[in-house]
Amino acid sequence: MTPWLDCSPAALLLSLHVAGVVLVLFLVAGIALGYALSRPIPLRGLLDALVSVPLVFPPIAIGFFLLMLFGRHGAIGGPLHDWLGWELVFSFPALVLAAFIAGLPLVVKPIQSAIEGSARELIEVSYTLGKGRLATLFLVVIPVIRRHIAAGLILGVGRSFGEVGITLMLGGNILGSTETLSLAIYNQVLDGDFECATRLSLLLGLVSLTLFFWLGRLGRGR
Repeated sequence: MTPWLDCSPAALLLSLHVAGVVLVLFLVAGIALGYALSRPIPLRGLLDALVSVPLVFPPIAIGFFLLMLFGRHGAIGGPLHDWLGWELVFSFPALVLAAFIAGLPLVVKPIQSAIEGSARELIEVSYTLGKGRLATLFLVVIPVIRRHIAAGLILGVGRSFGEVGITLMLGGNILGSTETLSLAIYNQVLDGDFECATRLSLLLGLVSLTLFFWLGRLGRGR
């Protein structure tokens, strides 16, 4: 019987690599955007809408628009290719971008809600005492909402593991190159290898549960 890790091992390693990168991105961008959206900043409604789009818009459609934007002839992808000779689509950065966009609102929203709720009064007190926004963020906001940050990271990274639609459009589902664990399950089902698909599904569940347990302990400060 084929060992579990012999069934698309590259897809598992790739998914873990993507998850590690987006975890760092979520930690930075999630806190920054959550903090910004809790304040009366210009164009707050537009920024909030852009962050929240993946919650209500079909992932495959988001992936298509991103493909048109970052493709070789796109508004952003064209200049990148012409000036730098670099293509985003069908690459590892494309997988990271797909996972980041898909999971970002799940990270930002818990942080934003926590800041607007339990941390609001403490922020005002910090400002009254002469602390700037950056000092308030690191000395007041982050310690108070650390559990909400952990909860957002759990949701965001979990979403990145399960992302298919945006990843399929941007990454291209190239075997051995941009085939993530979720796409490997999809491919095995198409090939009729349900045994491998079952193993990969159980493995994905195990990895997700392990990650959730670790982040949950981190959020409780244990």
